[in-house]
Amino acid sequence: MTLRPLRAALPYWALVMALGLVLGTLRVLWLVPRVGEVAAVALELPVMLAASWLAARRITLLYGIRAAPEALVMGAAAFVLVLLAELALAWGLSAQVPLAWARSLTTPPGALGLAGQALFALMPLLARRRG
Repeated sequence: MTLRPLRAALPYWALVMALGLVLGTLRVLWLVPRVGEVAAVALELPVMLAASWLAARRITLLYGIRAAPEALVMGAAAFVLVLLAELALAWGLSAQVPLAWARSLTTPPGALGLAGQALFALMPLLARRRG
């Protein structure tokens, strides 16, 4: 296997993460006070998954990711980048220590978000064009 899946993971992660930063800010500042945390995450999730699908479709095509193992490596690498970025944001913005951040993933909104991130990781496999 080449480094191509790892190279493809970076723009895939960056595109979806950029949208996630914008939507996450809107969710926390505007949506959570109106509908609650779980509902806010549930409303954001379909938009993020649609964006993940579109980004994965485009990037797997651009990088020639067609084989399932390459798509899984791309998704796994992007997933690790998401988790590291979220940990860094939690630590940097709210001084949340890593253990507290990990525990937050077991709450209903955290688990819902983590499930969405797992689907984000699988999206390159699901969206790739075989050929």
